[in-house]
Parts: sequence; structure tokens; C-alpha cells
Amino acid sequence: MAKKFTFKGKTIEEMQSMTLEEAAKLFDSRARRALSHGFTKAEKNLVEDIRRNDGKLVKTHCRDMVIIPEMAGVKIGIYNGKQFLPVEIKLEMLGHRLGEFAMTRQKVKHSSPGIGATRSSKSVALK
Repeated sequence: MAKKFTFKGKTIEEMQSMTLEEAAKLFDSRARRALSHGFTKAEKNLVEDIRRNDGKLVKTHCRDMVIIPEMAGVKIGIYNGKQFLPVEIKLEMLGHRLGEFAMTRQKVKHSSPGIGATRSSKSVALK
């Protein structure tokens, strides 16, 4: 039998049945403080879209929103500056920010010198 993941001793069902204030008490201080300020207009719209969600991807630019228990199990497309990366919210992600799961920078891939390179950089050293 697989061990069921809990968030600070609470299962996903218990977390979703809590109010936002009760759940915030289990988060770290940074997330708790952000939730105490309330949601911005964009964050309120995102929560409404998640409530109306019927299994399809919910797209958002709100990378700084704290993940709340209501989002667990939902697929969210998080904008990374170029495209919406699909992320399925799991119980382990509670209290983190959405932007932590959609990286904005990619690994640099160098290849041969491009147009406009200097003459010295175009030459390849032969043995």
C-alpha cells in the first residue's frame, strides 16, 4: 500500500475543507503574509476561473500568486514570458508561488558563429 502524502499532517480533503485563513496558518510566513493582504483583481479572476473549471487548462499570467488548497488537482497554464507551460497542482506545491514551477530562462545552446560574427571567430582551429 502506497503512503498517502499529507501537508503538515493534513490530507488533501482536510485541506480543501478548511477556510483560507485556517489553511494560511499552515503555510510559511511569506505565504501567510501575502494571503493576509488579500487577492489582487487578477488573482480573484484566476480563483473564479478555477472554480468554474471543467477539466480544461486555466491560463494565467499571475506568477506571484500563492498556491492555495482550492487549486489542488487543477491544470494551470503559467506564462513564462514566451508560452503557457501546463502545470498540474499537487499537494506538495501548497504555499509556493505559481512562478516557481514555470522557469523563465532556458539552458544556453551554443552552435556555430552566426551572421555578423567577426572573421577571427568564424575560423575553426585545425590541429
